[in-house]
Amino acid sequence: MLVDSLSNAMSKIQNAERARKKEVTVAPASKLIGEVLKIMTEEGMVKSFEPVEGGRAFRVLLHGKINSCGAIKPRHPMKLDEGEKWEKRYLPAAGVGILVVSTPKGVMTHRKAAELGVGGRLLAHIY
Repeated sequence: MLVDSLSNAMSKIQNAERARKKEVTVAPASKLIGEVLKIMTEEGMVKSFEPVEGGRAFRVLLHGKINSCGAIKPRHPMKLDEGEKWEKRYLPAAGVGILVVSTPKGVMTHRKAAELGVGGRLLAHIY
């Protein structure tokens, strides 16, 4: 049973990475999953992604660079000065990996949110 589509998508990506697959299909597609995949592409975690099946799923081409990824539940609020606190909790070391944050200015990494001076809700961790 599908409860959280972002969590399901991150699990599929992580399982495909562990099985050393070159691509994985993530369904159902949503704007939020598309934004997270865009960030993963910009950060070099995945090669690319594209919508398939009439926009109902995404085909993700993998690099083999992801050690772990997952949705953060519950979606904790992150204030401007709390980036380091959440990095320590969800990432293995300082400067390794990214936290994906939903802010009033859009979905972005925790580093970009700190540069722009905005807080938001934690969505996912990737390293």
